[in-house]
Amino acid sequence: MKKKVLSVLSLSTVLWVNAQEKDTLSQKKIEEVVVTGQYMQQSINKSIYKVEVIDAQQIKNMAVTNVAEVLNQNLNILIEPNKGSGNSSANIMGLSGEYTKILIDNIPVVSDEGMGNLVDLTKINVNNIERIEVVKGSMGVEYGNNAVAGVINIITKKNYGKKFTALASVQEETVGKDYDWFKKGNGRHIQSLNLGYKINDNWSVAADINHNDFQGYKGVLNGYKYFSENNDGLRGYDWQPKDQITTNGTIRYSKNNTSFYYKLNFLSEKINYYNPLVNELYLGAGNRTYTSDDIDYNTKRWIHQFNIQTKLGRINYNGDFSYQSQERKSQKYTYDVPNRQELSRDPEVTFYKSDVLYSRGMFSNFLDSEKINFQVGYELDRTKGFADATTFESNNNGKNIQRSIFNYANFVSAEWKINDWVSLRPGVRLALSDQFDSQYNYSATVRLKTTEKSDIRAVFGSANRFPTYDELYTFVVDNNHDIRGNENLKPETGYSAALFWDYSTTNSSDWKFNYSLSGMYLDVKNRIEDVIINNSPLQITFLNVDNYKSILFGGGLNIRKGDLTFNAGVSVMGISQVLNTGNITSPDDFNYYAEANLAANYTLPYTKTLFALYYKYTGTQKRYTHQGNAQDPTDPGQYVLGEIGDFNMMNFTVSQPFFKNHFEISAGIKNIFDVTNVRNTIQSGDGHNAAANQQNLFYGRSYFARLNYNF
Repeated sequence: MKKKVLSVLSLSTVLWVNAQEKDTLSQKKIEEVVVTGQYMQQSINKSIYKVEVIDAQQIKNMAVTNVAEVLNQNLNILIEPNKGSGNSSANIMGLSGEYTKILIDNIPVVSDEGMGNLVDLTKINVNNIERIEVVKGSMGVEYGNNAVAGVINIITKKNYGKKFTALASVQEETVGKDYDWFKKGNGRHIQSLNLGYKINDNWSVAADINHNDFQGYKGVLNGYKYFSENNDGLRGYDWQPKDQITTNGTIRYSKNNTSFYYKLNFLSEKINYYNPLVNELYLGAGNRTYTSDDIDYNTKRWIHQFNIQTKLGRINYNGDFSYQSQERKSQKYTYDVPNRQELSRDPEVTFYKSDVLYSRGMFSNFLDSEKINFQVGYELDRTKGFADATTFESNNNGKNIQRSIFNYANFVSAEWKINDWVSLRPGVRLALSDQFDSQYNYSATVRLKTTEKSDIRAVFGSANRFPTYDELYTFVVDNNHDIRGNENLKPETGYSAALFWDYSTTNSSDWKFNYSLSGMYLDVKNRIEDVIINNSPLQITFLNVDNYKSILFGGGLNIRKGDLTFNAGVSVMGISQVLNTGNITSPDDFNYYAEANLAANYTLPYTKTLFALYYKYTGTQKRYTHQGNAQDPTDPGQYVLGEIGDFNMMNFTVSQPFFKNHFEISAGIKNIFDVTNVRNTIQSGDGHNAAANQQNLFYGRSYFARLNYNF
C-alpha cells in the first residue's frame, strides 16, 4: 500500500513542479452551467443544489469508452458489473442501481426492468457527451420515484459553433495483456464520428455514430476455444464479449425566446455468453466431440425525444416528450468446440422488453420577479414491461410476466431570494399510480452566501423506490423451492439531509483555490428483502422489513493556475443496515470506510502536450450478512460481519496535438495497479463474482492509443 501511495504522490509532484507561473495569454473562459434540479440553465456557482460536473474535456482526458468508466473515478460511486447479464449499474452511497435515477438530457433512460433505474451504463457511450451532472441525495420532488441515492444527468451535444464540424476518432486498447486485430480475437476496438452543420442562425443539425467492440476478458478462464475432457469449468470469459453500435441524430431550432430540438438515439448491442461447461457428444464409430450450450443476447434500444423551451407571455415553459423502447433477446445454440462450428441454433426469444411513453413539463416565472419564482410541473409515464420466465432467479415455473404501469405526478416549488445572501427553495410532489398508493415527496433547500468568496447549502429531500419485477412477480414452487413475489409490496421511502460549504479565492500570483466540505445523512425505510415466512416446509417471499442508514463526510480541493489543474477529494462513509430474515434481526452498528481521489492535468505551454493522471482509493468495507445452515433449513442462522476488500485505481494519459489542433495522438495506461477483483464475503455465489468470495470489478491493466482528427 505504501508503494502505491508513493507512486501516486510522485506522479502528482512531477505534474505540479513542471507548472510554470506564467499564465497563457488571456483566454475567455465560459462560465460552467448546469441544468439538473434548476428552473433554467444557470451558473454552477448560483445553483441551489450542489452539482458535481464532469465536462467533455475531462472525459476526453480520461480516454474512457462509456459512462461507467467515467463515473468510477468519482467518490462514493462504484460501478458494479454483472457477469451474467453483462450490465453495469451505479452504486451510490452504498445503494445499488435500483436507487439511482439515470437521465439523458433530463429524460429517464429506459432499461430492461423499467425506466431510469437499473440502467446499464456501459450502453451509454461518451462520444457525444457535453457534460455529466451528478447530484447525490434524495431528489424525489424534481425527479420522482427511484431517485433515492441521487441523480446522474448526461447532457449531450446538440449543436456546434462552426458552420461545419467533423470529428473522427479511433481508439485501440488491450484487455489485460490480450490484444489483436482479428475477429474473435482480443482487445477493445472503438471508432467514432461526430458531424455538425449550422444551417443558419436558427437551425442546426448534428449526428454521430460510435462502434465499441469489446472482445471479452478471460480472467481465470480460458476463452471460447478451450475445452477439457474432464469438464473442468474453465471455458469462457470473466467479462463476456460485447459489441455495441450507438447512433444519435439531432435537429435544433432557436430564435428569440423559443428553442426546440428533436433527438433520436439508437443502440444495438450483442453479448456472447460462452458456457464454462461442455458436453461429450458421441458421433459413432468410436468418434466423439465436445459441445457447449452457448447464448447470444441481442439488445435494441430506441429513444425519441422532443424538447421545447419557450415563453407563454411572461411564463417560462420547458417541456419534454419521449417515446422509448428496449428489447433484449436471447438465442441459444449448440457449439462444437473442437471443430469451431455451430451444430444447431434455437429461435430468438424475447428476454426483456420495455416500452415507455414519457412527458415532463415545467412552468416558471409567474411573478416576473427577481426575488420570488414559482415552478409548477407535471410528469407522467406509461411503462409496458415484459419479462420472460428465464429472467427470474429460477425458471419462474415457465410463467412469463407482462404488466403495464401508469404514473402521474404534480410538483411545485418556490425559489425565494430573500436578499443578496440568502435563497430558500421548498418543494412538494404528489405522485399517483395505478399500481401503488399515492406517494408524497418533500424538499427544502437553503443557500447562504456567507461572503463574496464562500457559500453554504443545506438540502433536505425525500424519494421513493418502487419494487422490481423479481420482487413483485417471482414464482418458483417445486419440491425443493417455494419462493414467491409479493404484488402487495409498497414502495420504499428514502430521506436525505446534507450540508455543503464552498470557498473560492485567488492569490496575488493568480493561483485559484476552491475548498469544499460536505456532510450527508441518508435514511431508507421499509426496504424490501426476501424473508423466510415458514421454516418447514421452507417458504420465502418479499416483504418491507429492512432499514438502511448512511452517513457521509467529505472534503475537496481544486487548484488552477494557467495550464495546471489539480483536484483532490476524501470522504468517510458509515453504513448501518437492519436486516431481517423473519426469524432473526441483524445488529445496526455503523461500519465506516474511506475513499480518496485525485486528478491532475498539466499542458506544456509551447508543445501543448497534455499529461493527465486520475487516481482513486476505496477502503475496506464491512457490512453484516446472513449466514445460513444449508444442512438444516429450520436453523435461523446468524448475522456475521462480512468484508469487501480495499483497492486502488490509477490511469495515466499523454496527448499531443498537431497541425493547429486538427490532429491529436493520445496514449496511456488504465488500471495501473492491475485490479481485477476484490475479496467479498458480503455477497458470494451470485452473478457479480469471479469465484467464491470474489467480486469482479475491472479487467486488469490495459494500454491504449487513440487518434483524433478534427476536420
